[in-house]
Amino acid sequence: MISVHHAVDAGAARELSALRAEFYRCLPRRADALFELTDAVLCTDGPVRSVAVLSLVGEHRRGHGSGDAALARGRVNINRLRTALTAVSLPRAADGRLVLAVDVTCWLRPEAHTCSQRILCHT
Repeated sequence: MISVHHAVDAGAARELSALRAEFYRCLPRRADALFELTDAVLCTDGPVRSVAVLSLVGEHRRGHGSGDAALARGRVNINRLRTALTAVSLPRAADGRLVLAVDVTCWLRPEAHTCSQRILCHT
């Protein structure tokens, strides 16, 4: 049941549901397994160390071998996915400003993969 107070949440839920459906349509091969693997990656606690570990996450209802097979033989229609992602509205605050996530930690991570143009800037 959706109350008047949750009308904004309902719109966001509809948009998320539509994005999930379109993402599923972007998977022409091994769609079910890739979709569950994606859910498992998004719902797991902490870093993902292996595909087999993802099979232990509740959202992944298949055996660990299906994840390996999906990654080896599955396909993603990148152009369709790109179009789907650009159609998603940008997150905004109540006053209309964009809401973006930024990593503001001061921990040095020399092993992290970064762009060559990225620099460390103390403020």
